[in-house]
Amino acid sequence: MQPCREFEMLHRDVQRWIYSEGFAQLREIQIKAIPHVLAADADVVISASTASGKTEAAFLPACSKIAQDKPQGIGILYLSPLKALINDQQRRIERLGDCIGVPVTPWHGDVLQSLKDKQKQNPSGILLTTPESLEAMLMRSMGWCLKAFSSLCYIIIDEFHAFIGLERGRQMQSLLHRIEFLVGRKIPRIALSATLENMACVVSCLRPRPTDFPQHIIVAEGPGRELRIKLTGYRSAAPDASAQDAQDHAPDMAADLYKTLRGKTQLVFSNSRASTEELAAKLAKRCAQEGMPNEFFPHHGSLSQDLRESLETRLREGKLPTSAVCTVTLELGIDIGSVDAVALVAAPHSVASLRQRVGRSGRRDKPSILRLYIAENAISDKTHLSDRLRLETVQCLAAIHLLLKKGYEPAQDDACHLSTLIQQTLSIIAQYGGVRATQLYALLCDTGPFRQVSQKQYISLLRSLGEQDLIIQMGDGQLTLGTRGEKLVGHYTFYAAFMTPEEYRLECDGKILGTIPFSNPLIHGQNIIFAGKYWTVLAIDDEKKWIKLARGHAGSPPRFDGSGMRVHDIIRMAMREIYINQTLPPYLDATAIKSVTEGMETFHALGLAKTNATQIGTTLHVLPWCGDRITSTLAMMFRYADLKSDYSGGIIDISDCTLQKFSKTIENFIKNGSPTAEMLVKQVKNTIVQKHDKFLPSDLREFAYAKEHFDVEGAIQSMIDMKI
Repeated sequence: MQPCREFEMLHRDVQRWIYSEGFAQLREIQIKAIPHVLAADADVVISASTASGKTEAAFLPACSKIAQDKPQGIGILYLSPLKALINDQQRRIERLGDCIGVPVTPWHGDVLQSLKDKQKQNPSGILLTTPESLEAMLMRSMGWCLKAFSSLCYIIIDEFHAFIGLERGRQMQSLLHRIEFLVGRKIPRIALSATLENMACVVSCLRPRPTDFPQHIIVAEGPGRELRIKLTGYRSAAPDASAQDAQDHAPDMAADLYKTLRGKTQLVFSNSRASTEELAAKLAKRCAQEGMPNEFFPHHGSLSQDLRESLETRLREGKLPTSAVCTVTLELGIDIGSVDAVALVAAPHSVASLRQRVGRSGRRDKPSILRLYIAENAISDKTHLSDRLRLETVQCLAAIHLLLKKGYEPAQDDACHLSTLIQQTLSIIAQYGGVRATQLYALLCDTGPFRQVSQKQYISLLRSLGEQDLIIQMGDGQLTLGTRGEKLVGHYTFYAAFMTPEEYRLECDGKILGTIPFSNPLIHGQNIIFAGKYWTVLAIDDEKKWIKLARGHAGSPPRFDGSGMRVHDIIRMAMREIYINQTLPPYLDATAIKSVTEGMETFHALGLAKTNATQIGTTLHVLPWCGDRITSTLAMMFRYADLKSDYSGGIIDISDCTLQKFSKTIENFIKNGSPTAEMLVKQVKNTIVQKHDKFLPSDLREFAYAKEHFDVEGAIQSMIDMKI
């Protein structure tokens, strides 16, 4: 270990641990972070690429601080978006905890009660938990929380970027604010994050009023690694092709994946759980056909903890060749050891996501290897413009281009999150037993994270909760839970701010395989793919939400709930530049070159370098080259103007519309003013999208929906910039 000034600042027991782990030297991000974290007088955002040492950059100085100060109670509270990440961090940090003489306790739904009871009896050391478990602690055990967190030195938030802009992120902000209110002081927060555009916005999301506490942003890109890229293209039948034609043109992606990945340790990212299961089953079947042990396994959130952890252990140990076909579950920082390469079978929705995935390979001074396998439909007379432009492949090129030039999406957290405000209101009432409306507003809105909500709006929200028997106002003015509120708060699903649908449990021979959403039930005798294997449904118990399976020989994945992620403006703008420049990157194979060339030829044949709209038959296609939020707002505005508009994949289709009619509509919006977001939301059939939206009065629910989903100002600017 090469000593340096920052190393000497650490507690001697932490130094001893560093030596025992065989560190050659501290990494750049750790050297930068140590002085700021040790000072414990500011919030710190630590941003760096995957496997750059972010975790140690936070924990080495934080553990030095608690080893020196010996707080009476928990010294470090660690929050993670994933239980699997908590289990992983426990393994990594436990040895460090032993060196400084403090326990490291995981706390979530899968942790043994005996471990929790030990921490309850003597709160100390490092507590690793999720926002949901922290919610339960504050509600059920406020007295214990006051004792446990009274001397808290740090709050460390892992994968902080995964919280920003989501209901769960606003819940976490509220929980941390409530802890500080409970103990009567501010506690330094350390956020570990991937690099995003405008890191100042990231740190501003750490607490409701960032100016109330100093902040430091620490970014280290590291030495960088060689990145090797290959994009393999495929051609499938057009959507309107016959079944026989579709079979004849089916791209044999699974065969190529099997040939390339077999014998190695790799991650294959799919954008859905259903496609993850289907691809894993195809690859496992090929292993069986060739008499080889299976090397391909699925990994997603619906699988049981045992199945996920056994695969993570197999990857981490590296004794057997293993390829995990996964969703975003392995995009975050779970330690899975050295991975030979990363493959994608669909276009990434964001540069940040692509960066996280690429960062999983190339450790230990090896190059990062990225393989993309992208299928495009064959073109026919009825092929939609999106297929003719080859948007899927070009989106890959745009994301890779931005990754290489270090262009990232900015952090955005401007939604109202009124559903979470309801949850936090009921939670605080449950925590204290009774609270005045003025106290709730002061804690949650005035000084808390829901500062966009006015007093008038909050009063309206409380009245709506009262009308539905969720809360009751007592004679002294205090608010308590109503009968319906007590029932809601008493159910274990309340702790999660996000939607948690009921699920059926899948079992075979007494072993739990995982769950599927209650909204997408199976039927008796159905053949399915799950956990990368084929099954037949033997029995269903609707009362106990239990499904018994037996091994089968055919099937398709069950349907899973979940929606796609938004594409940001920067990707669509980069896509347009690729079409205009007509430069083919060297990493494309012959089929991918043909696809991209076809897309570029279509783009220029339609004159899309000089216009944002093109007429094909009776349909006008509008390409604003904006992100999904602005593009969907434009589509809604055109509907408001009585144009028959529809939107998908960045293209707005307006049927029975001429270029002249469209141009006049644009001109009218720019000159005479556009509809407001509140006016547009009246066209939305269902504004109940978040967990507790159903309890909101309609005007507040529409306000929250409009705030989150519409960008009228951006849409108007897009109209001004349009060339027609």
